[in-house]
Amino acid sequence: MLGITLMQGTTIGGANASRWIRVPVVGFSFQTSTLASVVLMVYVARYLAKIKDKVITFKESAIELWTPVVLVLLLIFPANFSTAALIFSMVLVLVFLGGYPLKYIGVIIGSGMIFVLFFFITAKAFPDAFPNRVDTWISRIENFSNGEDTKDDYQIERAKTAIASGRLFGLGPGKSVQKNFLPQSSSDFIYAIIVEEWGLVVGVTILLFYLLLLFRLIVILNKSDTFFGKLLVVGVGLPIIFQALINMAVAVELFPVTGQTLPLISSGGTSIWMTCLAIGIILSVSSSQKKEKEKIRKRDNPLDVL
Repeated sequence: MLGITLMQGTTIGGANASRWIRVPVVGFSFQTSTLASVVLMVYVARYLAKIKDKVITFKESAIELWTPVVLVLLLIFPANFSTAALIFSMVLVLVFLGGYPLKYIGVIIGSGMIFVLFFFITAKAFPDAFPNRVDTWISRIENFSNGEDTKDDYQIERAKTAIASGRLFGLGPGKSVQKNFLPQSSSDFIYAIIVEEWGLVVGVTILLFYLLLLFRLIVILNKSDTFFGKLLVVGVGLPIIFQALINMAVAVELFPVTGQTLPLISSGGTSIWMTCLAIGIILSVSSSQKKEKEKIRKRDNPLDVL
């Protein structure tokens, strides 16, 4: 699916078409990278749990672990740098927590940096050789650092205006002014519109809700009896928190424009489906803990047999 998505070209109707595919018959669009992210995290967690008590060699892990990771990232990277970078970062966090040797992680990071540099040089030298958005990525970083007046800067200025207009308690539900001017107001910059309508109080509350979710992830992680369960919670849960923090950071200009949505709040079907899938996996780990405790309680209590 990632291959089919990438082969669609750069844009269709002015939008980036290399991120979505349209499902035949049903007719709705589907962002394949979000599904690939969840599946890849589950795979990496399973592999690390399988080799937990074994001697790890780079040659063996390069084939079984890093080949699928690199393949997925190669298919996402040309059209969606931020998503590829987020997935790669989460994989690195997961393998670090999974006990993967630091010297091998260093080799992977170095190789990744060399590949990105080579990709940028090739894309600039041969811009029509393959679909890419290198110019967009470079301009966003330059505009963020230099403060130049561009389309992305226009979005950030509108977002900051919305946040400033909201003050403490907001303008009121549905009374946002900037949503009429701000592109992607219901997805990438939904946080700014929420603060404009509901105020800083609700904006901080949303941040606290994501931090509460992070706290619950840590609780479930600590209570998990299996190494695979612990890694699974980290692998599918941590990206939700990171994505939310990145989205809010972009809205207040602490981070360049990335195109990352606000999980469970921004409009868009695929993101919500995959976030719910990830939360369902986490709840499955939590449910298995309760079932195991119930079995232990019944085994230790002879009266339960009667």
